[in-house]
Amino acid sequence: MFTRFNAALAKFCMVVAVTGLLVIVVCVLMQVFGRYVLNDTPTWAEALALVLVLWVTMFGAAVGVRDAGHIGMESLLVWVSEEKRRYLEMLIHLLSGLFGAMMAWQGTVLAESVMGYKIPTLGIPEGFNHLPVAVAGVMIVLFSIEHIIALIRREDVVPSWY
Repeated sequence: MFTRFNAALAKFCMVVAVTGLLVIVVCVLMQVFGRYVLNDTPTWAEALALVLVLWVTMFGAAVGVRDAGHIGMESLLVWVSEEKRRYLEMLIHLLSGLFGAMMAWQGTVLAESVMGYKIPTLGIPEGFNHLPVAVAGVMIVLFSIEHIIALIRREDVVPSWY
């Protein structure tokens, strides 16, 4: 059940990230069109693109942890026995999970500290720029726990795009 939840969460994050990328492209096109055709650049387009870049990046990073798309140390693990490799992979996922927990904690602190300020061109709280760090941190913790459980059970985590 935990794996199904994580797979659905990762797939949802990928859909949100791809949608966010498409919206970023539209924002940039609107900026170019406004600047060179209308001679009047929409002020909200750049600010929205910057906010979306943070969300897309953080969601992509979290999915990368689940789908093992992040840079790893697998090249060093080929030199050790299968059993030692399993324990080292657990250590790597434990450290990734701890990093995710720190992201979640510090991202929350940072988002709360600036939530009272507004992004002038969008009218939304400045904390929306830092909230994706906290959300991605929680997902990295969940996905790291899933990998550790899979290693204990000697199973593989199936990537979310399958």
